[in-house]
Amino acid sequence: MAAATALAGTGWAAARVLLPAETTGELLTSAVPLPRPFTVPLPIPPAARPVGPGRYELVQRAARVEIIPGTTTEVWGFDGRFPGPTLELRSGTATTVRVRNELSVPTSTHLHGGVTPDDSDGYPTDLVVAEGRGYRPPPGMHGHHDPSLWSFHSGAKDYVYPVRQRAATLWYHDHRMDFTAPQVWRGLAGFALVRDDEDDALPLPKGERDIPVLICDRAFEEDGSFRYPSLDPSLLVRPGVADAYAEGVQGDVILVNGAPWPVLDVATARYRLRLLNGSNARRYRLELTGGARFVQIGSDQGLLAEPVTHSSITIVPGERFDVVVDFSEYAPGTELTMVNTLGEGLTRAVMRFRVTSRVRDDSRVPRRLSDLPSPDRSAAVTTRVFDFRRTRQASGAGWTINGLPYRPGIPLAEPRLGTAEVWRFTSDFHHPVHLHLAHFQVLSRGMRGPEAADAGLKDTVDVRPYEVVDVLVRFDGFRGRYMLHCHNLEHEDMAMMADFRIV
Repeated sequence: MAAATALAGTGWAAARVLLPAETTGELLTSAVPLPRPFTVPLPIPPAARPVGPGRYELVQRAARVEIIPGTTTEVWGFDGRFPGPTLELRSGTATTVRVRNELSVPTSTHLHGGVTPDDSDGYPTDLVVAEGRGYRPPPGMHGHHDPSLWSFHSGAKDYVYPVRQRAATLWYHDHRMDFTAPQVWRGLAGFALVRDDEDDALPLPKGERDIPVLICDRAFEEDGSFRYPSLDPSLLVRPGVADAYAEGVQGDVILVNGAPWPVLDVATARYRLRLLNGSNARRYRLELTGGARFVQIGSDQGLLAEPVTHSSITIVPGERFDVVVDFSEYAPGTELTMVNTLGEGLTRAVMRFRVTSRVRDDSRVPRRLSDLPSPDRSAAVTTRVFDFRRTRQASGAGWTINGLPYRPGIPLAEPRLGTAEVWRFTSDFHHPVHLHLAHFQVLSRGMRGPEAADAGLKDTVDVRPYEVVDVLVRFDGFRGRYMLHCHNLEHEDMAMMADFRIV
């Protein structure tokens, strides 16, 4: 109650109303008393330490951390952290990340946005099992698989990342078959930042003013543990969530870099914020109070051709926006709040910026950022349609692509390496569509062109109810088996995935 009172005092909290139509999923409320917003500092995930040239090792393990002040929460984290350590990658420098699993459940780690060989992509049936533990896949929602489609690594697996791609804000997270949603919810996610000479040469904010910002929502039990509506809390046998949460799970606590409604002290300077929606299902429409705006400089896959100014940004699960915010016009003592206008009550708050000092700032945002290819529809060798929809199946209604639940090993498309295709996405609901390996540019939304927020090279796109979105996809990098799926993680776990094979 104290938290709600504090939020109402800011003057922008909404009264309790029905969830807006643009939200997805069911709200899961916490049993623990919630803290006052804007009382804890924003944590910055530490950089992962290499164990050798071009080599990292991350250990997936349980740890107890303080998220809600005064309580502890068991997280499943990379190196016991939530979010995990940030991987600092260099374009053109091959990197191997050994992921060691010390958890009670299998895992599969996906570098979201990475251009990786298929055996390092984090395919959902390519699992790492803790040393000494056996595991037999349960029938689950995707039962009756060919056993040859499952592979198991005892203790650890080396993921090889050639990093033959431009600078971009990527992230890594668990991708285990049927259980991605609850395992990410428990903390298996972290940033991976690719840097290159082009990005480094720009006079953008750097160092401590270049900040990764992972936004997600969670709910908590009375003892501080994560609350999640799993049918099987052990996450070993029965996948899925209670029926009421089949459209997606939303929490009532907004976390930024693992802290509830934090505050960041800033100087009178520009800051680069690498915004990532790490939620399972929640969409955010982010705005800044005090008249501040977001100057977007990058999308999922790096720099835009030129900056785009936004008064608000809608960001869906898995999507990233690289923005600059200028605090130079605000006097020390000023407070600005990042709000989520799709939320209500406490979920309208995200984080706060507190201007504390005056400094000299020589950063700026150039009018020209990068050279990008024009999205030329005529470059496509074919057009394919992928319909994301809830359909009736023999076992009941399910989330499907082209009317089919996920069938591992059976590709819905076989594009050729080095070609481009138009992929048309249609839907009956809010579906953030993510492609592994392949990057794309948005060509159109229905009869209109792309929106301002669609600029740049992307790997995740917001497809809204009864909308038709055309994207130009380029298949560069590697041959092999990859995936497209809805990045609403509950939808993903309930079979809204498909394979494609690059030949």
